[in-house]
Amino acid sequence: MAFDPDLAERIRKAIEGDSGWTERKMFGGIAFMLHGNMCCGIVDHRLMVRVGSDAYEKALAMPHVKPMDFTGKPMRGFIYVEPAGTKKIAALRKWIALGVAAPKPAKAKSGRGRH
Repeated sequence: MAFDPDLAERIRKAIEGDSGWTERKMFGGIAFMLHGNMCCGIVDHRLMVRVGSDAYEKALAMPHVKPMDFTGKPMRGFIYVEPAGTKKIAALRKWIALGVAAPKPAKAKSGRGRH
């Protein structure tokens, strides 16, 4: 798994003292989850943030932001932030907060139990 360990440590320090955070291997990197919901993570050297579909276009207009194209096709609701956009701790905290504020994805109904 390739991800920037220095950025991971900076994220850990930014969320230090807040309860409910866990880490999980995801997207070939690491994801930071709050109460089981993925908020942000690291893929290679870039911060990945789940911004949700409503904030996606606005986030793309911000400096240092690119669409998350992990699969070769942009994933709506997810962005990459280049290292220049996360150098300052205040900027990193802003991105983490955006991931925390993103609406949680609706759970799909399985259709089980219907007759």
